[in-house]
Amino acid sequence: MDINMEYYKIFYYVAKEGSFTKAGEELCVSQPAVSQSIKLLEENLGTKLFIRVPKGVKLTPEGEALYSYVKRGYEYIKMGEEQFQKMLDLEHGEIRIGASDMTLQFYLLPYLEHFHEKYPGIKVVVTNAPTPSTLGLLYDGRIDFGVVSEPFQVKAGIKYIRVRKIRDIFIAGSKFNYLQGKTMEYKDLESLPIINLEHNTSTRKYVNEFLESNQVILNPEFELATSDMIVKFAMRNLGIGCVVKDFADEALDKGYLFELDFMSKIPERSICIVTSRHNPISEAANKLLEMLNEVQD
Repeated sequence: MDINMEYYKIFYYVAKEGSFTKAGEELCVSQPAVSQSIKLLEENLGTKLFIRVPKGVKLTPEGEALYSYVKRGYEYIKMGEEQFQKMLDLEHGEIRIGASDMTLQFYLLPYLEHFHEKYPGIKVVVTNAPTPSTLGLLYDGRIDFGVVSEPFQVKAGIKYIRVRKIRDIFIAGSKFNYLQGKTMEYKDLESLPIINLEHNTSTRKYVNEFLESNQVILNPEFELATSDMIVKFAMRNLGIGCVVKDFADEALDKGYLFELDFMSKIPERSICIVTSRHNPISEAANKLLEMLNEVQD
């Protein structure tokens, strides 16, 4: 049965208002147009839906049965439209982001704070994971965008922009004061106890590649899951830590740790925002990306 859905909309308003005239006023159409639509609907269904009463119209038993379903369907549609509009107006919605400890703490967090103040109705879900895992979430369409650190390789259809420079350093505590102020070669690290991140991180990969280009291979005493923990281990004099400088800034400023000096510095790299052309992005996520891009511009 192929019936124009507009007829059901008019049927809903006539039944709701109990009047062809009032239904026409609600819909901004003429009363004859309402009458004609109801007549065509009744012809298609093969039964009368309304009977005339002194103050308008009343549903027949068949009309009552149909209205009980049309009412639920139409009002669900209206609710859907309202929710949709609220999402467009950023009253409701959800953003799914992938970010590592570093990119969240030293780049994304202040922008999320500002965004939440401006759009408190938006739910933000952050999946905390290293760069390779974040890229996997993006490929699978499980996040709107990711904030990752170089180095990384991406598949076709992935776009990225660099948003903040970062620098990798080696740090040490008081047990290694004999190294402070000394200009070292990276080869010297091979004879020292080293504290590194685990292998499945972009930071470990980047530093390893740089050291290998200088014919240096490290065998860490400790491999830890977070850079914050590396800083704590270094403060306990358990070894020479390798971290992005931001993690160690407070301990360096207070003199709990010092940065080792080398003949050349490890080249800077970047934190990047990654998006996929294959994934639909929510209006809320687009707004946050616009906010991030405005800062970059």
